[in-house]
Amino acid sequence: MASNPNNVFLQVVDKLSGAAGQGVLDSKSLTTRWLMTQTLLDQTEKPVTGKFGRFGGKVVPETLISCLSILEAELTLALHDTDFQEELATELRDYVGRESPLYYAKRLTEYYKKSEGKGPEIYLKREDLVHTGAHKINNAIAQAMLVKRIGRKSIVAATGAGQHGVATAAACAKLSLECTIFMGSIDIERQSSNVLLMKNLGAQVKAVDGSFKDAMSEAIRNWVGSLETRYFLSGTAVGPHPCPTMVREFQSIIGKEIRKQAKEKWGGEPDVLLACVGSGSNALGMFHEFIGDEDVRLIGIEASHSASLSRGDVGVYHGTMSYLLQDEEGQIIGPHSIGVGLEYPGVSPELSFLKESGRAEFYTITDDEALDAYERLCRLEGIIPALEACHALAYLDKLCPTLDDGTKVVVNCSGRGDKDAAAVIMRKQDRLGS
Repeated sequence: MASNPNNVFLQVVDKLSGAAGQGVLDSKSLTTRWLMTQTLLDQTEKPVTGKFGRFGGKVVPETLISCLSILEAELTLALHDTDFQEELATELRDYVGRESPLYYAKRLTEYYKKSEGKGPEIYLKREDLVHTGAHKINNAIAQAMLVKRIGRKSIVAATGAGQHGVATAAACAKLSLECTIFMGSIDIERQSSNVLLMKNLGAQVKAVDGSFKDAMSEAIRNWVGSLETRYFLSGTAVGPHPCPTMVREFQSIIGKEIRKQAKEKWGGEPDVLLACVGSGSNALGMFHEFIGDEDVRLIGIEASHSASLSRGDVGVYHGTMSYLLQDEEGQIIGPHSIGVGLEYPGVSPELSFLKESGRAEFYTITDDEALDAYERLCRLEGIIPALEACHALAYLDKLCPTLDDGTKVVVNCSGRGDKDAAAVIMRKQDRLGS
């Protein structure tokens, strides 16, 4: 849906003029910011369009176009604003706890060695060690800072496993923003510890019948009903442009650190990057830095019953075109995974493009294989991984026998598994009883 730039500008001024009366932005500031944005876009050799081949875009009602244009303009300015970047770097260092370690998993490496003692070297990118226990905080704190620039005071978000909900609640508490988190009733029951954390951080948690996809729909509806005052803080690399690009940009710190740390540790690049895939935020955060490095393999792992890339078809969902789990009539098929954060019927448009172009590989792992990987990392390395990340760890069983000696493999340990401990014990008891 293309819009005349001048018309969009008038819509932006109209939408934000109410903020001027609150002392947030005046019309002169709006005009200056718009002109700065246009100058930056004109100077960009490859302007950001939100399209990745045939995927992505803005498949939304006209009422949302101006709101998304505001967000795109502010994002463009923020990414080129030295003050904003310095402030974000400080928050990532002092609040989030970056950089996260690139950890050599010695015993896991030994486990996968062949009979002659040869095999790949396995490293873990320890996103489980950052504040709130997962990579989600990288994006949440950055977007919350963006909200302050725009002049909004209230945030809505949706969460599945609860990690994005906790991260958003923490960022809102720090920056004095109202926070409402929508969460599926099924997920509230499965991830009760994260629900308590969100509430302790001051967020209002609203239950929605169903799972994450239903919570996402309800959060978007709530935002659309209050565009003048609220901001939808997306934690997933899906939705209409610029949401997928923004989330990927704020998560790309993961891959940038890996490049730097690999250079320091072995003087080169990783040979293989391995990440779980739900909607795509942690995988893209890891992959994006290396897309142009064709000698680096990019491997994404989906849950076997939530495999949009491996088993889906192209369609439109939540405002963007990507691979989807859908039936012959185009109706969404409900996903399932023991890793709650992987349960989404769509996926990032950028990952959809990486699949179609052949740049990245995608495979699936079952619940039982993920549970085995959970126990393996706990027992061999004393690290408790999130069940989502365990899908990537489980694929090492199939990957390692095919690799040459000394191959450097980096697995994104995207979150910690405290939230999953009870579910793992219950599932283990069920397996023993069957």
